[in-house]
Amino acid sequence: MTDPPIRVLICEDQALVRAGYITIFSAQPDMDVIGEAADGRAAVEAARRLRPDVVVMDIRMPILDGIEATRQLTGPDTADPAKVLVVTTFNVDEYVYEALKAGAGGFLLKDAPPAELVNGVRTIARGDSLLAPAVTRTLIGHFAERLRPADTSRPARDEIVRALTRRELEVLEQIAAGLSNAEIAATLFITPETVKTYVSRILTKLELRDRVQAVVLAYRVGLVSGTD
Repeated sequence: MTDPPIRVLICEDQALVRAGYITIFSAQPDMDVIGEAADGRAAVEAARRLRPDVVVMDIRMPILDGIEATRQLTGPDTADPAKVLVVTTFNVDEYVYEALKAGAGGFLLKDAPPAELVNGVRTIARGDSLLAPAVTRTLIGHFAERLRPADTSRPARDEIVRALTRRELEVLEQIAAGLSNAEIAATLFITPETVKTYVSRILTKLELRDRVQAVVLAYRVGLVSGTD
């Protein structure tokens, strides 16, 4: 028995870009584009009404931007959080960090190849988080200074160091660098299964939802920086 198709909602204010996404995702045998929205308010309403498996969200949209739309769909007070993949333009959207903080499951660049966009939707649909390795260091690192102030809702740097073992800290640093489990395994000379175990422990100990929050926290408290 085959799995049901991934139900995708496209939220993008540029009609041509939106049409391109619809064409790409509709061509996949395991995906079904169930709706589209051209502004943030419509995106929130459509997501609540249609209950998609993945919301593909632009950041810069009229009426309500993608950050606030994401926050309304995935925030801590949301009973049934949506899975959001933010697709952004590098050097234009300077608020990717805020989108991740708001609860997005990951981000990709708008100029990513179609295959990467499709894989991104599948990744988010599985419940995994997606951090494009090519932009994690550059994008989040670029804003490292604005991330530096301690987040009072999370443990301070010293508390994190005390909470994690030396190896867990090493894994956290690699996650923050945008490495996949396989890449971390190769770097630290351990198995991918062991990396997965460490990641799970890190998220549990620090009370984080996913890898995205782990990256944001690592930069936020200064465990890593854009100049590392």
